[in-house]
Amino acid sequence: MGLQSTLGSLLFLLGLSGICAGFKQENCTHYSLQFDRTFSVPGDTAMLNSTLVSPDVFNFTAVPYNITWYDSKTGQEMTNQSGRILVRGQTLWFFNLQLEDDGEYVTIVRTPSRCYSQDTKLVVESPGDCGRPRKAEQTLTNGVTDTLNCPLKDYMSTLESYNITFQITWFRGCERIVDGEGRYTYMGPTKLKIDGVETDNNSFYTCTLTFSLGGMRGSVSETIEASVRSEYSLIPQIHEPANEIIKAEMGSSFSKWCRVFVRCVGRPDAYIVWMAGDYSFILDTEPDRIYTSELRSWKQKVPIKGVWMERMLMFSELREEHFHVNYTCLAQSNRGSPVGYFTLLPADPNIMVPIGSVLGSVTVLFIGSVTIFYLFKVDIVLWFRRAFPVLYTNTDLDGKSYDAYVAYPQLCAVGFNKEVEAFALQTLPQVLENACGYRLFIAGRDCTPGKAIVDSVEENIQASRRLLLLYTASTFISKRHTSSTSNNNNNISKSSDGGDNGEGKTSEISSSTSYDGSEDVYQDTRQQMECVTAMHRALMEGSLKVILVELEKISPAQLALFPESVRHLRKKQGAVCWWKNQSTGQRWRTCSRRRENEEKDGQDTQPSPSPSPSLSPSSRFWKQMRYRMPVRGKRAMYPEKTALLNV
Repeated sequence: MGLQSTLGSLLFLLGLSGICAGFKQENCTHYSLQFDRTFSVPGDTAMLNSTLVSPDVFNFTAVPYNITWYDSKTGQEMTNQSGRILVRGQTLWFFNLQLEDDGEYVTIVRTPSRCYSQDTKLVVESPGDCGRPRKAEQTLTNGVTDTLNCPLKDYMSTLESYNITFQITWFRGCERIVDGEGRYTYMGPTKLKIDGVETDNNSFYTCTLTFSLGGMRGSVSETIEASVRSEYSLIPQIHEPANEIIKAEMGSSFSKWCRVFVRCVGRPDAYIVWMAGDYSFILDTEPDRIYTSELRSWKQKVPIKGVWMERMLMFSELREEHFHVNYTCLAQSNRGSPVGYFTLLPADPNIMVPIGSVLGSVTVLFIGSVTIFYLFKVDIVLWFRRAFPVLYTNTDLDGKSYDAYVAYPQLCAVGFNKEVEAFALQTLPQVLENACGYRLFIAGRDCTPGKAIVDSVEENIQASRRLLLLYTASTFISKRHTSSTSNNNNNISKSSDGGDNGEGKTSEISSSTSYDGSEDVYQDTRQQMECVTAMHRALMEGSLKVILVELEKISPAQLALFPESVRHLRKKQGAVCWWKNQSTGQRWRTCSRRRENEEKDGQDTQPSPSPSPSLSPSSRFWKQMRYRMPVRGKRAMYPEKTALLNV
């Protein structure tokens, strides 16, 4: 009995020892002690995290596993203890720490086939005066607004993953900092902003994190030793590239600057690097025809002190693989690392050259066509009339007897000239009637004897489709009839401006010229009547087209003496100039010039014979006349008209 009792006691002790040190007897893959330690003080809260749940250790997303925490000193498994310990997977929480909690704690991760272990160190130190004994160091910049960062980001991120709210409180030394009081402002959950940093901001600052987890309330603090320096370097500002899309030609060279401004006093804390695509660094060598230049920098004193820095990205030849890639400029610094990027895309096809060529050709063609039409308008229109007479209305059915009424100064009338008479009675009929087939009414040839002037003029003008007004410089003015011509001009102007019927025009002529039976008055009255009627119908009624035939060159001074209605019509539609068809030496002789010669020489001087002008219908003058004469069409009359038929 004594032997059996002794053996049983020995087996129990061995079994108990195996249970206590079971995690050490497992054949686990052991990882060395974590480099990062967790430092804390009594009464505070500490958080230990295992790093075994990592793809570098095992495929934790596909393989089931469980985590167990052990105290390496006792070998006991760490379990939840109210008010003291909380185990949440790979995180071990200590609340209300005590000095004896200092030590190493083991994490064992077990899978169906393997296990892994690792030690984590917790250091519990005696508290200092109003702060932690171990302090983080941060720098404040003198004379500017600066910030301090709370070093408890790991605690905050873990609590946020639990959806646990927390609160941050800042202290300077032992004195609590109130948010918004003085120069201090709480910036978000982790930063303390200090406006206008001064040298007396050299101090200890403590951020305290308070929260509730698993029914337990805890707090953890971290102390910062802040030092103020006169030299500073703020976060870089990237001015170029500006997150843009750039198009470039395939096969061409291309370059782009990265320009960064660092606001600083002293040496800037920044460095520029170029990256392509998946943030692979581009060096200053030349792989794949892409490389970077040396870093350049220069100082700026006004308006803001700082340093400009730039580095160029260069492509010796753009290839297909260079497009649709983001090229990023990274400005690295301790204050922050902003980025700016651009994307290269192939340039759109250059359609401006063919479009410009087409537009240029169209423009040249249009200008050329307009120029040709302007220069050869008369020839083009005459050819069109001759080639397509069926498009024009047959004027034989319009009730008119004559194509044109020819008005000119007749014998002993104001401005009479034998050359004018010869032109009216011989030249015009020879070309327009004999060669071109027009029917003309010529006052000195076709008048019915004994018929009243007013009736004859009115009747024959109304029976004509055009009125040819032949004139020279003296047609509307002469020395012998200065006052009479002046009155006649006024009457013509009044008639063209305000007359509205044949009776009004007759009364105006009767009031200005009294018929005494003489041939002079008869001819003057006819001339006035023809002019007044023509101007009235052309300008007021628009029922008659007047063709001005200018037989000699008119100077501006001579033109100023013409009736206003004639000057207006000449300015509006121009005149067909017979004198341009004459030789340079030929001149028209007027009655006034002949009278001057008679007074000077005491005898009648006969005009010198003039060279015969061209009587060919294809000459320029006769083309102008035919262009203005009625169209001899063959189309039957219809009420509708088109713009083409009015050419």
